[in-house]
Formats: sequence, C-alpha cells, structure tokens
Amino acid sequence: MSRYSVALLLAAQVGCVHNQQPALRRAADYLWSQQADDGGWHSHTYGLLRSGQALTPFVLDALLQVRHDVYPLPQAKVDRARAFIRNNTQESGAIGMSDPGIPDYPNYATALAVSAICRARRAGSETQVRPMIVYLRAQQFTEQNGWKFEDPAYGAWGMGGGRRTPPDTGHVDLSMTRYVLEALRAAGVPPTDRIFEQARVYVERCQNFDPKHPEDTDGGFFFTTTEFDTNKAGHDGKRFRSYGSTTADGILALLAIGRPADDPHVAAAGRWLAAHHHNMDVPGFIGPAYQRWPRGLAFYYSAASTQAFLALNTHPASTVADALRRTQRPDGSWANSENLVKEDDPLIATGFAVRALAAAP
Repeated sequence: MSRYSVALLLAAQVGCVHNQQPALRRAADYLWSQQADDGGWHSHTYGLLRSGQALTPFVLDALLQVRHDVYPLPQAKVDRARAFIRNNTQESGAIGMSDPGIPDYPNYATALAVSAICRARRAGSETQVRPMIVYLRAQQFTEQNGWKFEDPAYGAWGMGGGRRTPPDTGHVDLSMTRYVLEALRAAGVPPTDRIFEQARVYVERCQNFDPKHPEDTDGGFFFTTTEFDTNKAGHDGKRFRSYGSTTADGILALLAIGRPADDPHVAAAGRWLAAHHHNMDVPGFIGPAYQRWPRGLAFYYSAASTQAFLALNTHPASTVADALRRTQRPDGSWANSENLVKEDDPLIATGFAVRALAAAP
C-alpha cells in the first residue's frame, strides 16, 4: 500500500467519532448481509448493475473504510469479494467487460477494484492489481491513443472498454478521472509519473479558475469539457456553472495528482466548497430546470464533500452526518427518492453514506 493510501486510511479512521458509530455499524451490517454466495454484490434495482462487476468493488471499497472497532472486518467475506473481482478481471486487466456488449462501467469498476484491493492489504494485492493498472494507463486520453494537448479530453478517462481514438471521445468526465487517479496513487504510482501531469491538464480545464485573474472566476468545478448537456448545473452565458459534487471531485483529483492543499487551484476550490456547502443537497444549481439535481446527487455529494473537507483538514458547519442518521432505514440502508444517478438503489446510496460517515468529523 502506498503512503498516499495509508494517509487516506488513517485520516478516515480519525474522522469517524463516537456519534457516527451506531449508524455506521448498522450500515456496514446491512451491506455485508447483501453479499451474494459468489462473493459479489448485485443490484436488484438496475439490470445493468446486476452482474456485480461495478457494484462489488464499489461496496467493498466503502466497507473497508469502516474502522474495525466500529465493525470488525469479516476476513472471509473480504476474501470472497476479492475472489469475485479476480474471477471477473479480463486478460486486459479490465473489470466490467465480462459481457463486451454490455459494459458495466469498466473504468469505474477497475479503479474501485484497485482502491479496494490496496485498502484490504492482503498478500498478493500487488500482483492482483498490476494488470488493472496497465489497463487504466492505456485508457487515458493522451498521445498513446492519438489525442493532442489541445483536445478538450486530453489527460482524462472515459467510461472504458475499447481504447478511444480521435475524434470519438465517448463519455468523459471529472468523476471517472478522479476515481482512476485515486486508484493509481493507492497502488503506489509515484506522483512524479507523467500520467499525473497529463491528467492535471484535464482536471484544471474543468475548473472555473485562472490563477492570473482569480477575481474573474469562482474557483469551483464543472463536470466535463466535452459534452455540453452533461454539465448538470448548466451554463451562465460565459462558462459552465460550478457545483458541489464536481468541486469536491476536483479537490480530490488535484490532491491525487500530488497538488498540496495550499496550491492555488486546490485552495480556490476549497473556498468555493466551504462557502456553498450546508447539507446533503448539492449546491450550485440555479433555476427550476435544475432543481431535481441537488437531491438527486445527495449521497454522492455527501461522500465526496466529506472526504474533500477531511483531506483539506477543514470542517465547515455541516448537517450531513445528522441527516444521514435521521434518514437511515430500519434495516441500516438508505435510498434516494430521486433516481437521476441510480441512488434509489440502496446498495449505491448506502455505499456512499458509509463513505460519508467514515470520514465525517
């Protein structure tokens, strides 16, 4: 395990205090109870996620962030989950491609698998993740795939699967890029590796910030440089609007590429997030056309914002943990009433809630 991932693990362990423990314990118990006999987690809400290829590393990575004194780690279940991941890893190193005709978010799945396996710290972890890292490296939008610095997607990662060459970007966004960057660091890829400098190009292009003229922009982040309509907070006539979940992702991505907390880009994003953050609802959405999104991304935002504040060692007034404790269901799970990003699936909502509570002050 790299120093970067050890630091994140220790930060998560000190972040969870006593009043989070009962809710976190019940949530962990719920998620472990949902593990199938094959070692995976399978959606009963969405057919695409029924294979468990993306859900299993997502849930496992969340559970491994729970302190052992809150919920003792069931080692045999961890090993079964690792075996499920191994059995679904293709020769290329990809996960999520068992059925090439129906890819299951392969870059997300592979990145989360790397992070979870490194977090588990089992013998053989380095060997298991090595082909995954090779696959993720090959997926980056850089010269290796025909992309040039001036291309809007340069340095990013997309959904994954087949390697994309110009002009076909497919879907590219900051969220997938952040998860891959965190996986690379967890696996011990050094911050001096050129892959991070190339990724920095894309990450900073998603930020409304010019260090030469900081007063002209707000410092927050938007979702993507390549697809107008997927920037969920819309456009203000000059630029894409910043919003909460992407700004938290941007902070975590910048830290993963090796930027310090006092880097101007990180500091500007941190100021935006602290100034706009209040609760689980995602800030930054203006106007009636966007009013489902603050609640639709609530669990993703709860996890990402709490992790970003923890990484920055800042703790603005927040009601996220209180809201999660109030809304936890009797079986220990959560579900979003909105289905915009599949958070109505309790495996997804609960996986994010566990990350938020594990990192909450």
